[in-house]
Amino acid sequence: MSIIYHSTRSKEISLSASEAILQGLSPDGGLFVPDRIPALPKSLDELKELDYRELAFEIMSLFFDDFTKEELSGCIERAYDSKFDDPKIAPIAKVGDVYYLELFHGATIAFKDMALSILPHLMTTAAKKHKIKDEIVILTATSGDTGKAALAGFSDVPGTRIIVFYPKDGVSRVQELQMITQKGDNTAVVGIRGNFDDAQTGVKAMFHDEELLKELSDKGFRFSSANSINIGRLVPQIVYYIYAYCTLLKEGEISAGEKVNFTVPTGNFGNILAAYYAGRMGLPVGKLICASNENKVLYDFFQTGTYDRNREFFLTSSPSMDILISSNLERLIHVITGEDPDAVRKLMEELSSKGSYTVTPAMREKLGLFYGGYASEEECAEEIRRVFEDTSYVLDPHTAVASSVLRSYRKETGDNTPTVIASTASPYKFTKNVMKAMGEDCEDKDDFELMEELSRKSLIPVPDAVRGLKDAPIRHTRVCDRDAMRAEVGDILGLSR
Repeated sequence: MSIIYHSTRSKEISLSASEAILQGLSPDGGLFVPDRIPALPKSLDELKELDYRELAFEIMSLFFDDFTKEELSGCIERAYDSKFDDPKIAPIAKVGDVYYLELFHGATIAFKDMALSILPHLMTTAAKKHKIKDEIVILTATSGDTGKAALAGFSDVPGTRIIVFYPKDGVSRVQELQMITQKGDNTAVVGIRGNFDDAQTGVKAMFHDEELLKELSDKGFRFSSANSINIGRLVPQIVYYIYAYCTLLKEGEISAGEKVNFTVPTGNFGNILAAYYAGRMGLPVGKLICASNENKVLYDFFQTGTYDRNREFFLTSSPSMDILISSNLERLIHVITGEDPDAVRKLMEELSSKGSYTVTPAMREKLGLFYGGYASEEECAEEIRRVFEDTSYVLDPHTAVASSVLRSYRKETGDNTPTVIASTASPYKFTKNVMKAMGEDCEDKDDFELMEELSRKSLIPVPDAVRGLKDAPIRHTRVCDRDAMRAEVGDILGLSR
């Protein structure tokens, strides 16, 4: 039987995989989830012999079962090609007694490349399958990395346009330059005077603005999303957790069936949710360690069972985690309610109206696979310094948060299960913060001078993805207030003309 995708808030909406990918977000505000999680297709000993592309096909074909073998294979081959600077696509670095799953070897040196390299191909293939003639408008909010990866993926892809909103003062300078210098006649970037949650809320509102949707339709457009709320982005992320396990198995670091913990720096909850789905497929997962920065809304949720976004918002050195509304958590809530859409809808309405909700004791009992931890700015910086001094390995601030939380977890629990840390970005995206943490004088030096210094210090070449940014022309200069996002979209698409 084919997998059917339902909304987390209603079982009345039933779509195929390709339809769910095209739609992105359910009309009722919910997220699409599969009606079942398939089991791993082969034994771990068999899967460990596959390369990344082969494994990606084995896993994705289970979830995207209305794509033909030729369609899906073509998407995978075009996605995981020479744009990745390591033939393994997602190599593992063993540093001391920790394994770092390096997810930053793609075109924009962040983990978002792992899924956003394939999403444009999945989406355009799905559009052809359903004979969609409207131009697909990818509307996306970013806390830093999704924006550039989505822009790079969709740039000049026929039949698509992409509009990215980002918090104007809430990303690193390198992240901002990566976006505002993006080429492509179909790309648009808008900075908003607000934070990521403002951008994400504004984007979600436009998906449900009936007047705007009618205007789009009249002009031959339709919205879709490249955020991790799109199931076409979430499923490809499952692959690299299985690949990480299989790599350790093939290299003799673990034995088949031995449990592995995963520590994931987490903001919008999509990355760690993919690890959870991998566990439900049969991957031997011990603990999922959810690592937050000072915006520790997820840590508090796992500690108390209450999700509360009514709190101070902090701008940190790990901006991709500066989030108070973790959209993908709704998919986990759907699981722990027993897949009860009415219960999910009620909790999400409470979040919208009151800014918080509390799960029942029975629901909390189903969260035992997860451990929530957080690291302060000081702890993050100390971890960057400590790891480099001890091992010469350089962490970006997001990965440092995860590494710090893992050390706290091990000290608290005594659990020394083999652990993989999802290393989500290259340190070169956050050079100033990294160099400052390592004790270097960063005054009166720009990011590009510091990149060269970091390269000399670490013996790691400056990635091509950022080397040319300094002299790249600025192509996108739009900035707006958070309540003017709809007007910006209308202007970009010429809806009022």
